[in-house]
Amino acid sequence: MRSFLHFVAFFLGSPLLASPAFAQEHPSQHPEEHGSHQNVPRANQGHIPPAPPKTPSQQYKREEEHHSNGAVDRRPHVNNDHWYGHDDPSDKRYHQDRPFEHGHFAHIGPTYRYNVLRIDREHHRFWFPGGFDFEVASWGWPLCADWCWDCGDDFVVYDDPDHAGWYLLYNIQTGVYVHILYMGS
Repeated sequence: MRSFLHFVAFFLGSPLLASPAFAQEHPSQHPEEHGSHQNVPRANQGHIPPAPPKTPSQQYKREEEHHSNGAVDRRPHVNNDHWYGHDDPSDKRYHQDRPFEHGHFAHIGPTYRYNVLRIDREHHRFWFPGGFDFEVASWGWPLCADWCWDCGDDFVVYDDPDHAGWYLLYNIQTGVYVHILYMGS
């Protein structure tokens, strides 16, 4: 009798285990994290670079990428996971009396990719999903003014290791990065 009850319980429970409701995956809390992305990176040999290293101020030298054809790329960009064109840690343009005045943006690094929901070109501002608001440094705007801001999940945010309160916005399609300030949510 006991084996018959196990047999019945097994067959009654089987449809529940095979039910599509039990097979569904739970969505991530952050859709931009991990997951499948619509845009494949073109820059940096087709992958997202690791975070930039901190530059010791006494060893600072602005690096430019020299190509075999004699061309020199002076833009701030990443190639072969190397961050070129980063500004001097003592550059006064980056000084802030109150770094992180609007708080810290927590979702940074290569595991988070973002699409821009809204752009205000006149004020050099943009918004990510969740209402996260950023402003591009005025001297960096000419580098990114022509980016396709609404083309998909093309952006990664990194902490700027050399300038307190600043972040770096990396474009996965161009390989170029610009300095941004987090304005809150």
